[in-house]
Amino acid sequence: MQVEIITIGDEILIGQIVDSNSAWMAQQLNLCGFGVKQISSVSDNELHILKALDEAASRASVVLITGGLGPTKDDITKKTLCKYFGSNLVFNEDVYNDVEKLFKDRGYEVTALNRGQAEVPAHCVVVRNQVGTAPGMWFENKGVVFVSMPGVPYEMMHMMETFIIPKLKTHFSAPIILHHTLLTQGIGESRLAEEISEWEEALPTFIKLAYLPSVSAVRLRLSGFGNDSTRLQNEFDKQLDSLKALVDKYCYGENLDTLELVVGKMLKASGKTLATAESCTGGQVAATITKVPGCSAYFKGAVVSYANDVKKDFLGVLQEDLIAYGAVSRQVVEAMARGIVKEMKVDYAIATSGIAGPDGGSIDKPVGLVWIAVADKDNVYAKQFLLGKNRERIIQAATLTGLNLLRRFMLNELAIE
Repeated sequence: MQVEIITIGDEILIGQIVDSNSAWMAQQLNLCGFGVKQISSVSDNELHILKALDEAASRASVVLITGGLGPTKDDITKKTLCKYFGSNLVFNEDVYNDVEKLFKDRGYEVTALNRGQAEVPAHCVVVRNQVGTAPGMWFENKGVVFVSMPGVPYEMMHMMETFIIPKLKTHFSAPIILHHTLLTQGIGESRLAEEISEWEEALPTFIKLAYLPSVSAVRLRLSGFGNDSTRLQNEFDKQLDSLKALVDKYCYGENLDTLELVVGKMLKASGKTLATAESCTGGQVAATITKVPGCSAYFKGAVVSYANDVKKDFLGVLQEDLIAYGAVSRQVVEAMARGIVKEMKVDYAIATSGIAGPDGGSIDKPVGLVWIAVADKDNVYAKQFLLGKNRERIIQAATLTGLNLLRRFMLNELAIE
């Protein structure tokens, strides 16, 4: 059973908003065994919408539509669906009561425009909206299911979770799909592929591996498909265990883990504390750490020592080291890490110093060169990295690399010189 997703709205096509709805729907559908065949976006134009519906119906058993259900004149999806299905709008008392209650709870009167939200095509099954004003609509035509939902993400999500996905499950039989993602850092996609190529080539046909690279990290998503749940689960677990063993030294987590979450859990479990001393990352390491709720239990703070004077005055970096080796050097970044451990009275530190560009590079120290150090009260480990030429990506890559170095430092995986 194939699903197609259509998003409607000029705001998507001109880049005013990002279509996050389709990604979320595809993820949820895939977990249920429903494959998404195509995702497309069309403008608020009747002819464009009608054509998109026809094309989608020729390819898929289910067509999910979001957007264009607001009360204003530019929202034409409902009237266009009436035309497509040869229907007409009728007033639905239940929908009106939902709208009236929502407005009453917020201290407003229902306007004439919002009263129009209660008009729905006569030939649809109404999907009640418990968190907004625009109802969803379920149509069936020539063996194809069409479902139209609001474009507001939390309204669409609520409908999908409470009504649409459960109804699709009873309407269609779906194969079993298993997914598991391993998260790696410190190795590029092509090198990683080389290291596991023999294992990958021997995979059974019903298990697939996908490489999902991002800045300084690669996700490995293993997927299994079948109808025999016991056979599929047994083989999937076997292959997953093999993959884990092959990438163990690069793997920092699984599925929805993030490096900041993994490191945070390690610090919390050990009762240890952390601070950062940052130059080229400009506080990005600290900002990433503090995304995790409860990080105050282990994160004490940061010094953004962008200027050399700050490195000297607050972190104890020696002037002679700055002159002899430069700010982007092993000697300086190690001193920064030791200094923040001492000044913040913490157990661990991450320090960064590099050339994020686009200017400031040289033959010896090009743009993208970053020194990162991690330290505790007794030891310090520093390493240099070449992280490309794009400033934003350099900062992001240095942030993730620093967090992973700390993780490995805490696990005693780094050779301390």
